[in-house]
Amino acid sequence: MALDPILLSRLQFAFVVSFHAIFPVFTIGLASYIAVLQGLYVSTGNRVWDRLGLFWTKVFAVVFGMGVVSGIVMAFQFGTNWSNFAQMAANFIGPMLSYEVVTAFFLEAGFLGVLLFGRHRVSPAVHFFAALMVAVGTFISAFWILATNSWMQTPDGYEIREGVIHVTSWVDAIFNASFPYRFTHMALAAFLTGGFVVTGVSAWFLLRGRDVDAHKRALSMTLWLLLFLAPLQAFVGDEHGLNTLEHQPMKIAAMEGNWETESNVPLLLFALPDRDLQANRVEIGIPNGASLILRHDPDGVVPGLDQIDRAQQPPVWITFYSFRVMVALGLLMIAFAVAGLVLRKGGRVYRSRWFLRGLQGMSLAPFVAVVAGWVVTETGRSPWLIYGVLDYADAITPSLSGGMVLFTLLGYIAVYAVIFIAGVYYLCKVINQGLDEDDDTEELDSHDRPARPMSAAHVPFDDARDDRAPNRS
Repeated sequence: MALDPILLSRLQFAFVVSFHAIFPVFTIGLASYIAVLQGLYVSTGNRVWDRLGLFWTKVFAVVFGMGVVSGIVMAFQFGTNWSNFAQMAANFIGPMLSYEVVTAFFLEAGFLGVLLFGRHRVSPAVHFFAALMVAVGTFISAFWILATNSWMQTPDGYEIREGVIHVTSWVDAIFNASFPYRFTHMALAAFLTGGFVVTGVSAWFLLRGRDVDAHKRALSMTLWLLLFLAPLQAFVGDEHGLNTLEHQPMKIAAMEGNWETESNVPLLLFALPDRDLQANRVEIGIPNGASLILRHDPDGVVPGLDQIDRAQQPPVWITFYSFRVMVALGLLMIAFAVAGLVLRKGGRVYRSRWFLRGLQGMSLAPFVAVVAGWVVTETGRSPWLIYGVLDYADAITPSLSGGMVLFTLLGYIAVYAVIFIAGVYYLCKVINQGLDEDDDTEELDSHDRPARPMSAAHVPFDDARDDRAPNRS
């Protein structure tokens, strides 16, 4: 049987993107959390915030490194596997990726050095500023990447001349129809991912009675954040769905498992989609639910896959089930956030073993939800690489064989397995070590405190004092 280079190239890119995506979606949220911790330390002088900041900075460093290593090869695949796409869309894709490097990567890389190696060498205020810049850099990076991908979903501000895309309006291209919804949805996903990892790790320490005071603070502040963000994400997701209905109705049809355009469409909780039958073999749903959600009218008409040829239909089963996995995990996040509010009475939130163990398990839920959401986004637009403009068959590298792609795919799997195992190993070591021990070392005097970042560069690291509490006098 001949190996299909298009299918294998899609699987390869899906694997690389899915593996890579779990790291930036975590570091974006975690960077902001670290900045908050360092800001609290500067404003209060309480060493608990500084110790938490140092602990999570170590975690951030490992995950950030894994993200960089796993993400480098993604752009290479545009040339190796999708050269027709790269040639056609280079006038847009090239500048967008360059903007990310110039505005975000340089900012992150520069201030990440201060964040990681500037402790005890710069003032707490400068260290906080470095953490803040790293957090800003992660969002700038997400801005350019999401703008690029959103343009591939809802292209705008371009024209095609001699088979090549030329940008006619950078504003329209960057701020295309789906970008505001997708960027907001992804930003909230990043905060939820970072938040649930923090609560899961804090719960792990509380169950073992280690650094109880510090992790109580971390758990409490993060649960308040989740109580606000989890329901907000559901609202933003709904708005994103309405936007998708307007611009990519067949993606919505696949997400809902709806084969025929009709009114009074049920919200399917479970189904067995069958492409050959062009129907669902089994359905369990809420009557009129899909019409009510998508049209705000129980009698509203919802588009079905019967509007396009079978060859143009996206793969329904993976889009249908991935969407339900994402939604189910989102509802579970809301449930845990609300449970945390209920358990605050009498301090049970810090003692309830079922809740703390549940939070440990929930630390993985956002990663699964993000990957599931990404699968919905990418498979739902099939067979288009640039929606309505360029399909996969025309985008693939002409001379590429299935055997070549299979070889590189197996190579990626092997290398990424090593990266993942090594990264998880070091993460476990960092977490198991816990917070650095606090001490009673007196504050640094004003003449010991470097006034500028480079003024303390000659001080050996081992000679630096542990207590960096800002002088409150």
